[in-house]
Amino acid sequence: MAGKILVAWIGRTDLKAEQGDPAAGVGPICQAIRSYPYGAIHLLSNFEPSDARLFVKWLEGEVGLRIQLHSVKLSSPTNFGEIYQCAVTVLNQLPRENTEVTYHLSPGTPAMQSVWILLAKTTHPARLIQSSLEVGVEETRIPFDISAEFIPQILQQSDRQISKIAQGSPSEEAEFANIVHRSPIMRRVVFQARRVALRSIPVLIEGESGTGKELMARAIHRASPRSANAFVTVNCGAIPLDLVESEFFGHKKGSFTGAVADRRGHFENANGGTIFLDEIGELPKSIQVKLLRVLQEGEVTPVGSSDPRKIDVRVIAATNRTLIDEVSTGNFREDLFYRLAVAIIKLPPLRERTGDISLLIDKLLEQINGASLKVGWKHKTISAAGKNLMLQHSWPGNVRELVNTLQRAVIWADGESIGLEDVRDAILSPQSAKSTNGVMDRPIDAGVQLEALMATVARHYLRKALNHTKGNKTRAADLLGLGSYQTLTNWLEKYGVEN
Repeated sequence: MAGKILVAWIGRTDLKAEQGDPAAGVGPICQAIRSYPYGAIHLLSNFEPSDARLFVKWLEGEVGLRIQLHSVKLSSPTNFGEIYQCAVTVLNQLPRENTEVTYHLSPGTPAMQSVWILLAKTTHPARLIQSSLEVGVEETRIPFDISAEFIPQILQQSDRQISKIAQGSPSEEAEFANIVHRSPIMRRVVFQARRVALRSIPVLIEGESGTGKELMARAIHRASPRSANAFVTVNCGAIPLDLVESEFFGHKKGSFTGAVADRRGHFENANGGTIFLDEIGELPKSIQVKLLRVLQEGEVTPVGSSDPRKIDVRVIAATNRTLIDEVSTGNFREDLFYRLAVAIIKLPPLRERTGDISLLIDKLLEQINGASLKVGWKHKTISAAGKNLMLQHSWPGNVRELVNTLQRAVIWADGESIGLEDVRDAILSPQSAKSTNGVMDRPIDAGVQLEALMATVARHYLRKALNHTKGNKTRAADLLGLGSYQTLTNWLEKYGVEN
């Protein structure tokens, strides 16, 4: 039962049922809960919070279950975009594995009913039910696929704050055209990157593996005054420990075994341009202190030499870690962090980029088709059912995983259209894609610092909720299930999270 979840809007008939109106009976929601063994109930409400709480208290007494209430404020109960966004926010909080989700169509407005159908047939599959006093509760079957393109992304609330900030901002550079996006969260990121590109200050890009950190770094370089000069990429985690200093700063002939000639390092090769230090969190402490000196003095000293050489290099660093947390655990130098983090760009994971995945699928498939035609393969399109399945995937490997999945799907598809089964075969199973570094996967034989681990998880989700709600504590508290604004404030103080 714990895996069976009912989600519904509270309707006016439900409120009348709580108030004892005999014409309403027990109301659609109560009727539905009594007809099926749900383990969890999530109700959305646009009514006055006090009225919704009274209804929930009455309903809990009627059905003997705890109800999760999500009070929202719509400008209109027929605004498709706002209804869609509120519904998706709630659905994204639900567990995805081993659950059966049901949407109740009867309560609420026709617009709310339409959004449930769109979600059930596209990005958030679910069972659909409806109910009436005469017929009771019955399952509703929609015997066709809806293309994901019909999801009203364009009706979502625009990021007005960005529009205001953008007045007088630099024009949209072509250098950022390869960063495919339309989501508010990525519009903000690209806007920040465009502003940063004009100034030769260090930039730290943080984001999960596969989110496109190097692509963003290259765009910043191309949009900068240094664009005509070199862009040098260095994978900090791929250099052998004993060669890091030589690779970075160069060496003199004979300075160590194998140094058969003078060699310029990456920093000198990037002189006048940009050096991109990928996975900078992997650098050993001994190199961190030398890198700090390079940033402070603007000069490098090759291994085996005592003569420093002046350089003019812009540093863009990237990491899949949260570097300030690495500082707090002693794994990264604090002084180097603040030298690098003059500007911080945080790339969101693909699962948080609402509206971008469909665009990316189209763009990437176009690129794959272009490459495939050169070797005589057929041009492929993707079916509505195939695309919907891709939109339902969580993409733990982000854009990199999406690219690889599309390539596999193109190979598996015999005809000109990539179908549902082609996509299903191409997507990695949850078992093979699952990270082994998760909170639940820590080895116990060496011991686990439980309080520190819980504090890390709390800080992570507190920051994430505040970022998602743009600092709105009431909404953040609701997302985290903390009950109230004051409870959230107490948690922020307890775990030292700024707001």
